[in-house]
Amino acid sequence: MLKPHLDQLAAYNRWANRRIYTDAASLPDAARKRPLGLFFGSVHGTLNHLLVTDYIWMRRFTGDGPQPERLNQILHEDFDELRAARERLDERILAFVTGLATADYERMLDYKNSTGKTFRQSLASALTHLFNHQAHHRGQVNAGLTILGIHEPASLDLLVLQRASG
Repeated sequence: MLKPHLDQLAAYNRWANRRIYTDAASLPDAARKRPLGLFFGSVHGTLNHLLVTDYIWMRRFTGDGPQPERLNQILHEDFDELRAARERLDERILAFVTGLATADYERMLDYKNSTGKTFRQSLASALTHLFNHQAHHRGQVNAGLTILGIHEPASLDLLVLQRASG
């Protein structure tokens, strides 16, 4: 049951990111970068944070990929570049997760967090965190989109994807 669940979360992650980026693209650049009091400041800052953390986790999972320096690092000032990087990374995450065998989820990861503290956890629990972290900050972005005037941002409910998938 774990493999289909995590495969679905990887597909959901890509789907939800596409929806939120489509809504964000409808705003002027200045609005996306306007400080709103979100944890990472703006819609643009929060979307960059999600890219940063997913790069960090994918490097932990695979030993490969970019290694951002800070959790609040702005990797892309240009929204179209940010969106393209997000699309590429979501494809990479989906391919990685769907390519895993059930036994892979038990593999233990040893890593250091951004403050240098060492942790050990299973790949399954780390993947669950990655997807939950995305959902947490996408919720903040959705609130930011509403503040910026998008009356009804696209629903990010997993149920919407599940119903559409049959």
